[in-house]
Amino acid sequence: MKSIFDNVARDCSKIVTKSYSTSFSSATKLLAPSIRQDIYNIYGFVRFADEIVDTFHDYDKQKLFDKFKAEMYEAIEDKISLNPILNAFQETVHKYNIPAELYESFMESMEKDLFKNEYLTKEEYEAYIYGSADVVGLMCLKVFVKGNQDEYEALKHDAMKLGSAFQKVNFLRDLKADCEELERSYFPNANLNCLDEATKNDIINEIEADFKAGLRGIIKLPVEAKLGVYTAYVYYSKLLQKLKNTPSLEIKKKRIRVPDYQKASLLAQSYLSCRLNLI
Repeated sequence: MKSIFDNVARDCSKIVTKSYSTSFSSATKLLAPSIRQDIYNIYGFVRFADEIVDTFHDYDKQKLFDKFKAEMYEAIEDKISLNPILNAFQETVHKYNIPAELYESFMESMEKDLFKNEYLTKEEYEAYIYGSADVVGLMCLKVFVKGNQDEYEALKHDAMKLGSAFQKVNFLRDLKADCEELERSYFPNANLNCLDEATKNDIINEIEADFKAGLRGIIKLPVEAKLGVYTAYVYYSKLLQKLKNTPSLEIKKKRIRVPDYQKASLLAQSYLSCRLNLI
């Protein structure tokens, strides 16, 4: 029975989420059961595409990426795939009528990581962030509002800002790996090899503005999604604060993290804030 295969595919997406991101997995567990699996399905898809371009250095990345992309289209068209991650993803795409433009823009940005190392203009930078992060937020938003187009349009702008904020924090956190291992530089007009305080502060001010808009959207989210998304917001805000308090040259030397004990505290704070209707 196909239902058994579908359950296995969903479990695979959940395992991918838990294996690759403890923080995202913890936040996803706080979503209502009615939408939780679909967020696992989206994460599994975006994680596999990202892994191809970022970590499979001993293989032909372009070949793997092209195959994954072709199988994505086939899965969505046929409503089935023997790749369990794509089978779970297509299920969510059809369930919430996720527009092709969203996952196609995501794949376009991921493919850029195969050949593009620098983003020299604001336009290039914003286009990459839109495809790599904003559209992921929009796919999740489709799930959060259960496909309601009016609610989606009302929250779309703020969801994109939140996605941008998360991605920019990741860029700053992963500065060492991106520059030294992957030889990439995402921030335009910034010499990341000798990051100074003024440049770092400009980047942080930009992220804080995105977070402000993102929080405005979180407040308006359906109750099924609010706690999980707010917890992710609180975690990334804490990470940004740590980056803000870390000297710029130190950010280039090591990956800044939020310790597990602080994550547990942030989770408790988020839970109380939501349950007491403080957001």
